[in-house]
Amino acid sequence: MFVDEAKIEVKGGDGGNGQLSFRREKYVPRGGPDGGDGAPGGSVVAVVDPHVRTLLDFTYQPRYFAPDGGHGTQRRGRGKTGADLEVRLPVGTVVRAAENDEVVVDLTEPGQRAVLARGGRGGRGNAHFATSTRRAPHFAERGEPGQSRRLKLELKLLADVGLLGFPNVGKSSLIARVSAARPKIASYPFTTLVPNLGVVRVEEGRSFVLADLPGLIEGAHRGAGRGHDFLRHVERTRLLIHMLDVAAPERDPLADFATLNRELQLYDESLSKKPQLVALNKIDLQPPEDRLAEIEGALRRDGCTTVRISAATGRGVGELLQKTAQVLEELTSGEEVEPARVEVPTSESKAPLEVSRIDDSRFLVRGDQVERAVLMTDLGNEEAVRHLHRRLLRMGVIRQLRQLGARGGDQVQIGSIELEFTE
Repeated sequence: MFVDEAKIEVKGGDGGNGQLSFRREKYVPRGGPDGGDGAPGGSVVAVVDPHVRTLLDFTYQPRYFAPDGGHGTQRRGRGKTGADLEVRLPVGTVVRAAENDEVVVDLTEPGQRAVLARGGRGGRGNAHFATSTRRAPHFAERGEPGQSRRLKLELKLLADVGLLGFPNVGKSSLIARVSAARPKIASYPFTTLVPNLGVVRVEEGRSFVLADLPGLIEGAHRGAGRGHDFLRHVERTRLLIHMLDVAAPERDPLADFATLNRELQLYDESLSKKPQLVALNKIDLQPPEDRLAEIEGALRRDGCTTVRISAATGRGVGELLQKTAQVLEELTSGEEVEPARVEVPTSESKAPLEVSRIDDSRFLVRGDQVERAVLMTDLGNEEAVRHLHRRLLRMGVIRQLRQLGARGGDQVQIGSIELEFTE
């Protein structure tokens, strides 16, 4: 089954907690703190696998949680790092944030890797907080929670050439003739319900990937028929073969040609600018010569290259493939080849500190650094809270709250946690 859309939930592993412990050995009085640091949690990492063809697996398994990091131990022992969880995606997958459709990463290269959800940092053990004036710290940090996200996966096929046309114009018959693809072929509309890919070998050293896109109809840009389900697959093609049925007396090939090109333009302006070859199909049914000449003349006046073919008998198909390979070579020679880029979302956000007033007695503090500091503090430990207060002083949070008129007893919300302001 071909599936080209899915929604998933990913979560990086939580960081391990730092250890609160002291060295206790015979004949070693006042051994001092020896709590080790927690380890970072694993991240959820997308890996492009050319052997994966669809997003079907993600409809059955929509949640991917990386393992947590291990807690710190005595004698400054560090926890075990959480292993990264690899999620294998097909080439051409676009990953978007579910809440706003913002593109997280576009996966177009085999082997490309991208971090989808970062694992949390490990908390520091109490040995980390020992100083000349604080010889026996009785607190340690908690591990940072891993990043949690809801994502939308959208697969856009990577093909050199896309077959475009109304239902039953012969697209499936053509791809079945020129490649090893075996789509369903029948004499009723919308026989093809999923895109089909085939590798076409023109001659030694010349080949291309052809995509048979299910029949589009008028209104496809609004979702009519299969609509947006398949228009997205046209975006990555470099050349379009527009197939027209020139034998059916009830159809107007020129009107069909204009209608589908208008749908491409309404969906995405750039699609209407892609180069096209026009295949006049079903000439084995012997349409009138004057009708063929009229259609060819009108299309050539619009700058289109036309080829008469019969997908059923193979007549003219070789000429069409030769012209297709020639156009692709011309397009390739005019392109500037750039090295493949691996887009990896940054693993560290940099949201600045913001302090604002909610009402007379409530304040809101935002900022990645300050929110992380609160999350990693054991708020049930008085000494840990005093250490947090000193950190907030150094960050400038206390100063800004005072400038906004905060007084003792006011509520201060930092991330999802509410604290009481105190001097």
